[in-house]
Amino acid sequence: MILKDVDRMVIPVEVELKCVVEQQRDYPWPKPGRCPRCEQGRVWGHGFVAAFFDGIPAAVYLKRFRCPGCRCVIRLRPKGYFRHFQASIACIYESLSRRIGYGRYQPGISRSRQRHWMRALQRQVAAYLGQGFRGRLLEGFSVLLQRGRVPVAGDI
Repeated sequence: MILKDVDRMVIPVEVELKCVVEQQRDYPWPKPGRCPRCEQGRVWGHGFVAAFFDGIPAAVYLKRFRCPGCRCVIRLRPKGYFRHFQASIACIYESLSRRIGYGRYQPGISRSRQRHWMRALQRQVAAYLGQGFRGRLLEGFSVLLQRGRVPVAGDI
């Protein structure tokens, strides 16, 4: 079912992914004190949504909440992962670092996936940081991250 006229929000929270995998729906997710969109003081549990992460063969259930005031759906996600990415930020950075530094891709990860990350990083750096960062892609990764951008996102 597709919810119409509802905003969706992803909030990164400090959780141990291993514990979430072990406990699944029984994991004690932290409840937001208020809606981050409208600041209303209460949110309701809104079930779970399946997500996939590298190295974990089955779906991981992430907690959702819903604000009764503005109808915003809030999804909690482990810190250290970009939205819509299965690989951790550290894994992506390591892959890019290895490719830039040694000219080789990280073993154990699809080469096409790693090429996607590299091309997306090049586009993001060129679009938001300019040609001066062309030879400093890893630095550009960090700068984009500090600015709140996903350095390997496909869209600009």
